[in-house]
Amino acid sequence: MKIFTKIRWAASILLVFFIVLVTNLIDRDNFKRLNYSVRTIYEDRIVASDLLFEMAMVINEKQIAIILNDSLDFQKKYEKANLDLNNLIERYEQTRLTENEQFVFNRLKDDIINLKRLEQSYTFSDHTDATNLLQNIEEITQHLYDLSKIQLEEGKRQVSLSNQAMDTIDLLTQGEIVFLVLMAILIQVIILYKSKDS
Repeated sequence: MKIFTKIRWAASILLVFFIVLVTNLIDRDNFKRLNYSVRTIYEDRIVASDLLFEMAMVINEKQIAIILNDSLDFQKKYEKANLDLNNLIERYEQTRLTENEQFVFNRLKDDIINLKRLEQSYTFSDHTDATNLLQNIEEITQHLYDLSKIQLEEGKRQVSLSNQAMDTIDLLTQGEIVFLVLMAILIQVIILYKSKDS
């Protein structure tokens, strides 16, 4: 085998190696994006939606206790509900929040702090006037609704990002197949081509 033939072989093999390496790195990046998107949909959207639902249930229990005006029931639910709310808020804070979500969540936390203050006043006033309490609960309920809509929109956005990553992976896979067919043809031409020197 002549030196020129060896160089052609080496160049062909290096070209195939380089192309496979580059496509592998691109595929790895796309798989990381896809994995991140799926993980985000679960951890930061589905879990967060569940936490919002749990908060809404706790707030609903508080509202029912106030409407029924049962001081004993209210006192029991008041303490447990506040512990549950604190736990749910701490867990929600651990999810990744968008800027808009953080703004609404901060308002929710402020209203929950205000609710606790109003509940103490309500308890000391022998459960006479619950108007401010019920208004505050309505505001909290609205914040929970707004946060749930943000979860839905962010979930849609993450699904869109994962679909883009999958489309890129599909396109690159098709390109790799076409490239490998062309490389196989090129290698056959190189092997079967007889130079005038031989």
